[in-house]
Amino acid sequence: MNDSTPKSTPQGDRIAKVLARAGVASRREAERMIEAGRVSVNGTKIDSPALNVTDTDQIVVDGKQISEPEPPRMWLYHKPTGLVTTNRDEKGRDTIFDALPEDMPRVMSVGRLDINSEGLLLLTNDGGIKRKLELPSTGWLRRYRVRVNGRPTDDTLAPLRKGITVEGMRFQGMDVAIDRQQGANAWLTVGLREGKNREIRRAMEAIGLNVNRLIRISYGPFQLGELKSGAVEELRRKVVRDQLGLTLEDDSGEARKKPKAVQRSGKRRPAKPRR
Repeated sequence: MNDSTPKSTPQGDRIAKVLARAGVASRREAERMIEAGRVSVNGTKIDSPALNVTDTDQIVVDGKQISEPEPPRMWLYHKPTGLVTTNRDEKGRDTIFDALPEDMPRVMSVGRLDINSEGLLLLTNDGGIKRKLELPSTGWLRRYRVRVNGRPTDDTLAPLRKGITVEGMRFQGMDVAIDRQQGANAWLTVGLREGKNREIRRAMEAIGLNVNRLIRISYGPFQLGELKSGAVEELRRKVVRDQLGLTLEDDSGEARKKPKAVQRSGKRRPAKPRR
């Protein structure tokens, strides 16, 4: 036998990729679910993501069979303050997933906004899209309207434009412009490409400015626009295709029916079960 004979490639796709395409979780999260013993294939519990599966395999997560993968879809969501961007919160705080409309499918957030921040949050049903948009190499500019207490000048903001190190964490240079002074506060427009945890708040504190409002207004080519707080709007599939370089089975350019805008109330409705 010739040693150069190529080995056969296993059919199908890796189980974590299939779970991500089905909207169960991102690939990394799916791998953790597998290691925790929450996933079965053809009636057998698996504990390693090193497995290829095909359309003929029956995949069960937390006792429920996963759905057929949908075409990649994306939504714009105007996150209000007071919600955390996580599926479950150990402190029992309201999450964005508790507040989304009832007719939304299972979705994942692209990145996060902290509980006191508001504005544009991208949602998707596809783990591959989530991973692609969160990669540092994507390098999409995120823009924010930021209100700070104080009277900043260009000299005050110069360290942020050059890049600053805060408690051992290096933040790359930001685009920072002063929009207007409003009494004791100033409104700024800030653009960054990294999006590290509480990056803007921590950087502003380091130069003596306290952030008292932070609104994300864009993420790459996607804009918050006139979307009202708590509302969700699905992107047309042609837009998703063109912006992300995807090939979609349904290239009609039509978005599915928009979910109803969220009506915020003091009473918290039960969270919709999510795997």
